[in-house]
Amino acid sequence: MAPVRKLNFRRRAHLRTYSRGAALTAAGLALALTAFPAQAHEGTGLAGGFASGFVHPLKGLDHMLAMVSVGIWGAFLGRPLIYLLPMVFPGAMAFGAGVAMAGVQLPPVELGIALSVVLLGAAILLAARLPVAVACAIVGLFALFHGYSHGAELPSAADPVGYSAGFVLSTGLLHVAGIGLGVFKAWPAGVTALRAAGGVIAAFGIWFLYGAMVA
Repeated sequence: MAPVRKLNFRRRAHLRTYSRGAALTAAGLALALTAFPAQAHEGTGLAGGFASGFVHPLKGLDHMLAMVSVGIWGAFLGRPLIYLLPMVFPGAMAFGAGVAMAGVQLPPVELGIALSVVLLGAAILLAARLPVAVACAIVGLFALFHGYSHGAELPSAADPVGYSAGFVLSTGLLHVAGIGLGVFKAWPAGVTALRAAGGVIAAFGIWFLYGAMVA
């Protein structure tokens, strides 16, 4: 009877892990996709700026894939990076947006964004384990390009502070969704599925990179 009880306990533990992951993913995506209507990008003032910023990362597949990838990769890496990467990315992204709003020019931003999707997807595919400082530096560098893109597309009538707060919150929710998906690494089949998803993300990134180079 003891082996049967142990097996049932493991099944219940796996079910709880799966439920937590599914709940995190669903909550992150649901909040990110439904908190504001798509037409909010024309809003004005603080509230309108917040809504505009919130939906901006959701209007670009390249942004969404990179931000979800940060969460998945952080889940693969475990502590402390599961917490640090989703903190570094929004912070560096806000700085990048400020650079754009100040009128400072950066190298081709779309190339940087596309490259971020390629390399973050590849990191998941390879289950790459890097030192904490290196992983944070890579994510922070990529976040600068994403933030610059957000800042450069600030609507003329929107409040910059509200706009920045909106896209930072939206990004955080996409990170949470990625962390939720990362829970599936608890099972061998889940690891395989996540790594395969990383390959698909990297393939999208190559497509984005090609589009940015020929544009």
